[in-house]
Order: sequence, then structure tokens, then C-alpha cells
Amino acid sequence: MDPLGARSQFVDIQNLPTWQQQLDEDGEETPLEQSDSLCGDIALLNCTAILNTSNESLNDKNPVSDSVHQLAGPELRDELLKLKGCRTGEVKLTKGFNLAARFIVHTVGPKYKAKYRTAAESSLYSCYRNTMQLAVEQSMTSVGLCVVNTAKRGYPLEDATHMAFRTVRRFLENHGNSLEMVVFAVSDTEERLYRKLLPLYFPRSEQEERACLPLIPADIGNSEGEPVVPERQIRIAEKPGTLEDDSEEESLESDLGQVGNHAFARMEGDVDKQRKQILQGQMSEAAIHKQHQRNYNRWLCRARAEDLSDIAALKALYQTGVDMCGRTVMILVGRNIPVTLIDIEKALLYFIHVMDHITVKEYVMVYFHTLTSEHNHLDSNFLKNLYDIVDTKFKNNLKAFYFVHPTFRSKVSTWFFTSFSVSGMKDKVRYLDNLQQLFTCIKPEQIDIPPFVLEYDARVSSRTHTNKLVLPMVPQWLEMAIGVNQVLGILLHL
Repeated sequence: MDPLGARSQFVDIQNLPTWQQQLDEDGEETPLEQSDSLCGDIALLNCTAILNTSNESLNDKNPVSDSVHQLAGPELRDELLKLKGCRTGEVKLTKGFNLAARFIVHTVGPKYKAKYRTAAESSLYSCYRNTMQLAVEQSMTSVGLCVVNTAKRGYPLEDATHMAFRTVRRFLENHGNSLEMVVFAVSDTEERLYRKLLPLYFPRSEQEERACLPLIPADIGNSEGEPVVPERQIRIAEKPGTLEDDSEEESLESDLGQVGNHAFARMEGDVDKQRKQILQGQMSEAAIHKQHQRNYNRWLCRARAEDLSDIAALKALYQTGVDMCGRTVMILVGRNIPVTLIDIEKALLYFIHVMDHITVKEYVMVYFHTLTSEHNHLDSNFLKNLYDIVDTKFKNNLKAFYFVHPTFRSKVSTWFFTSFSVSGMKDKVRYLDNLQQLFTCIKPEQIDIPPFVLEYDARVSSRTHTNKLVLPMVPQWLEMAIGVNQVLGILLHL
């Protein structure tokens, strides 16, 4: 109450129910109309500091900024003119003036474009991370956070919410001892999504933790929640010149160990016990599926943290256009895989890293077996291991595997592998002797074909056409089974 007895318009955060308190005695969440902990107007909070989202000139017109300026008074505008702007992802601090909050932290969210998604993710992470860091450095006890991504900047709300929650969660785990309260202030349209995703990062009970565990995104960043871009990583050995046989495994365990000590933070139960149950056949299909998903997520996290630039430089796996049905086309070039010279495990990590976002929807693969030699052939054990590791979406959404320029030996090997080692792949393999057959499935302008493949196909097609003109008629079933070149060899031998 103010001195005249009128009710204050500001919100005392001490009177707001905490996230934990919003569970009733039966463990059910309080209905939306009975809880106002997610305050609609951040300018009304009496936190030590509140977050304001603006543009590079700090004069943006959006609902959050307008409310902050209106209540803070004209002094705030004069103060912002002295700051001379703010870069995207950075923060600037001013007084709260007429607000209940003592300080205002100003930040600039990124403009989102799918083409520059990685840069937008990093900038949005910096907005929240720098805000939290500033709060700790200034010995603030409470901070109010708004939704940084305004509508006109185009950042997908759900993706931005995941980024906000995971950044705050990781910061509080590692550096949040001095902070007593963090308040998320959102509008009515944002509140439902925030309530839906909050349990994933801040579970309030073991039951809620177990229910939300499978819903956590595979991409959880590094130990600080920051997005990881393998191509931009620089790895510096701690002790150059020393042998580090187990360095990769120890580094991975160390990174995962920094996530937190709580079971939810580790995102897995007793792994050894689960593996023992699998071997004894005691786990249900659902439990086995979860175990497989956790194993794949570990590989994916490692793939995103690893420097795979040497594998990427081989240009053995890349995305091109779409097929006749509108499905994404992935290219695999056999001759560009020097099996005897590369780290096979890194090749597996690179495959998972590239394919993870492709396989969320239907796709096809084109494998050019053109001019491959012995040192280009992947071991069947490696292929079986890859098939066992990858997520089920890899297998379910693969609709066709086009095997271009196969040899008789490769056909036999593929038949044995798809018949006895993996299930569900045999019917998806299509053998194509030339590019014209491939173009009946994928338009030429939709596929990026290596020059040596084009030259080989033109040469072989010309030779095959000439031989067919002078040799006796070959039964179609025989030609389909073992290929034109082998048929010509048999006839000449006879």
C-alpha cells in the first residue's frame, strides 16, 4: 500500500507463488486462472532488475519496451541516448527510475532467418546468459525476464522458449548461488507454452521428471547451455606431446558430468542396471526403446561437440534437392571415402550429425558406387553398428536407397547384408545401372552429381549401346540380375 492508502500497481514478487508451490496436494498443477505467478507485465515487478527487449538503437516499439518506458518516465529515454545503442546479444544497464525495479537490463534479440539459424541461436543465448551474468556481477538478488524474441523479429516462440529455459537452468546450476528468485514475465498468448515447457527444465516432482524426460530435445548445448557448432570449435590439448588414448571418452564424461548432480540433469538412470536387464531379457519394449534413445542422444551430443571438419572436407555425404515426391535427397559418394585413412568412428559421428535433422521427415539416399576400389568399401560390421546406433526415425523415414553403378559383387554383398544383418532395408534398395534410370526418380536439376560420375556414365552408356547393337539378344532377367558388363563377358567367353 502506498502512503495515501491506494493499492499499488506494482507486483510484490514475494507474494507470487513459486513454480514449486503451483502443485496442489495431489501433485496436479494449479489451473491457469488460479495462479498469476507468470505476470503479464514485467514493468510492474519489484525485482532488483528487470529485462527489457529492444533494438540496436534502444528505441524499439514493442509491448514490453513501451510499458517499461511509460512507467519509468522520460528520464529513461534520456539515459538510453547516452549509451549510443547496443549490439545484438549484448546487454546495457540503466537505473529503474520510476519503476519498482532498481535496474533495467536492456538487450537486443536476433532477427531470425532459417538460413542463419545458428547465428540467431547463439545471439539469443547471449541475451539471456549476459543478463544472468550481469545480475550476479551486480550482486542482484532477483531478476525478471521477459520474452526477448519479439514478434517482428520472427524467432519461433517454441525454439526461443527452449533456449531461454535451458540457458537459465544451466546458469543457475553453475553460478546461481547468489540469486534468490527468477521471474518469467510473459503475455497471455505465451503463458500456455511456457507452462508446457517449464517442467522439462524445472521438474517439481519425480513423477513430473519421469514424464518429461523423453520430451527433452536432443540438442541441449554444452555445459552452459550454449549452442555447439563443431565446425567452429578449436581444440587445444592441455599437455601437448602427451598420449591421450582415452581423452575423448574422458572429455565426454566430463562434459556430461558438468550438467548437474540431480537425476533429471543427468537425464538417465542406472545405465549398468538397464544394460544388465536388456541382456537378461527383463526389460519391456518401451524401456528398451528409451535406452536406445538415450544411447543415440549421447552419440548425437558427442557429434555436435566434436571437430569433424576433416570428415566434412571429403565431400562424401551432402544434401541436394528433392525427388519426384518432394522428399529430401542425400548423396553418398563411395569413392570419396578413404576407409583405410580416416577415423571410422569420426565418420560415424559425422553421419549422425549431418543426418539428424534430415531424418525428421521422409528422405531418400543416392549412393554412387562409381569407380570405388577396395579401400573405399565400408566394413559390414561398421554398417551394422551404424544401423544399430541411429534413431528409429533414420530407418522409418528412409523411403528409398538408390544404388547407382553397382557391380555384381556389390549386389551380392548388399543382398546378404540387407537379408541377414538388418531388417526392413532390403525392399528399399534400388539398383540403377545408369543415370538415366536415376533421372526417372529425381530430376537432373535436383541432384548435384560429381563430375567423375557423369564422365563414367557417359562412357559406359556409349559402350553398352554399341555392344547391344552387335551382340545376340540377351534375356532380360539375366541382364537385370548381373548387369550388362557381366553379360557381355559371358557371351564373349562362350
